[in-house]
Amino acid sequence: MTIMLSLALALDKTNALNIVYLFAAVLFIFGLKMLSQIKTAAHGNLISALGMLIAVTTTFFLINQGEQSSIVSLIWISVAIAIGVVVGLWLALTVPMTGMPQMVALLNGFGGIASLLVACGDYLIRGGYVHPTEGLVPRDWHELLAIGLATLIGGVTFTGSIVAFGKLQGVKWAPDQPVQFTGQKAIIGLMLLGSLLLSFYLIATPDSWPLLVVTALSLVLGVLLVIGIGGADMPVVIALLNSYSGLAAAMAGFVLNNPVLIITGSLVGASGLILTSSMCKAMNRSLMNVLFGGVGGTVSGGTTVQGKHRESSIEDAAIVMEAAQQVIIVPGYGMAVAQAQHVVKELAEELDRRGVTVRYAIHPVAGRMPGHMNVLLAEAGVPYDQLLDLDQSNPEFEQTDVAIVIGANDVTNPAARHDQASPIYGMPILDVDKARQVFVIKRSMNPGFAGIQNELYFTDNCGMVFGDAKKVVAELTTELGGI
Repeated sequence: MTIMLSLALALDKTNALNIVYLFAAVLFIFGLKMLSQIKTAAHGNLISALGMLIAVTTTFFLINQGEQSSIVSLIWISVAIAIGVVVGLWLALTVPMTGMPQMVALLNGFGGIASLLVACGDYLIRGGYVHPTEGLVPRDWHELLAIGLATLIGGVTFTGSIVAFGKLQGVKWAPDQPVQFTGQKAIIGLMLLGSLLLSFYLIATPDSWPLLVVTALSLVLGVLLVIGIGGADMPVVIALLNSYSGLAAAMAGFVLNNPVLIITGSLVGASGLILTSSMCKAMNRSLMNVLFGGVGGTVSGGTTVQGKHRESSIEDAAIVMEAAQQVIIVPGYGMAVAQAQHVVKELAEELDRRGVTVRYAIHPVAGRMPGHMNVLLAEAGVPYDQLLDLDQSNPEFEQTDVAIVIGANDVTNPAARHDQASPIYGMPILDVDKARQVFVIKRSMNPGFAGIQNELYFTDNCGMVFGDAKKVVAELTTELGGI
């Protein structure tokens, strides 16, 4: 970083700063690439953070030396950074791993509101002109359009993320079930169209009222877009909001004529869209169905499950597991809620001491954010090579003696394979029912987020072990150790 700053001082300022920005962008790209693998994710995060440090330091240099030094106070910027550091450290040290989905939702929202404030602040200071005090030179049309788009996308991201946070946190004002009403789609469409038209109208007029209207519409749009989505689709929503925050940052970069902000925002926006597409593919649903389908509301559709479930005791489960050669653990949101990842690892270690092969089957949308289960298990110290994705784990179930399902509901429902009336029909699932014996650890027989009962619970090879996941797994480990 010192070499980069020395280069900026020695060479022509504009060219040197662009070189430093390019170096920071390369670090972002390499860091993002490393985030795609579990083993390299931690180092990738550090490399990306280093790139951001270089970009921010360089921007400080630009402000202090350039024409903006007269209108930007480094003192106030330093105060803001100090506050952000304190808040960030507090959140990092106090928010549990089970609270990461809510945390990610908030961070997406912070990115959105920051872009909105940058765009609105810049326009309110300079209006529709490059130098409002030096001849009133009009801005380029694409810069004015970027202001409108940064405001629109940033506002949607902010309020949408706040609603997503509320749904994940379980607050009363943001129910987990989708909230939909007659004409909701039409209202959203009209508000979006009006916001886009006003963003273009901003090019033709120096007045501030179109921007203020876009701001108000975007904040309402964010609420309407996310309030109608159920809790089961939150992983997709978080990925999409992350993409929105990146796109808003890229637009803010055009407003400020800052190359590194444009590059960073574009990377976040593109990676978020790719992840969103992957999540939709994992559920075999379109993005429009996720946004407007209302999956997770009242129970409707699907074949009524016939039969009676079989309840198993902890002792029964321990005896069967003691004789097993291969066990696959299927974690779900129930494990996250109970904070049972550490006792799950202890159970796996007890099985391993007995010569049992233990694997973990991870569904792409298990939990409440992309990679939720991977993060929790990694935090508990589960070896990376024991984590199997959907394609890796499904061929293993037929050779598996025992499958232990901890809170995963819809992603293990065999109805997705054959029941065309089911809202999850066609969704790739974990073929848990093909294991020789299945034990499901669950609090009750209540349906999952999709609002339908799981056929797995009524199969002959499935035993239900009711109770808090953390307590049940701990008792199971103790019982197994006593055999």
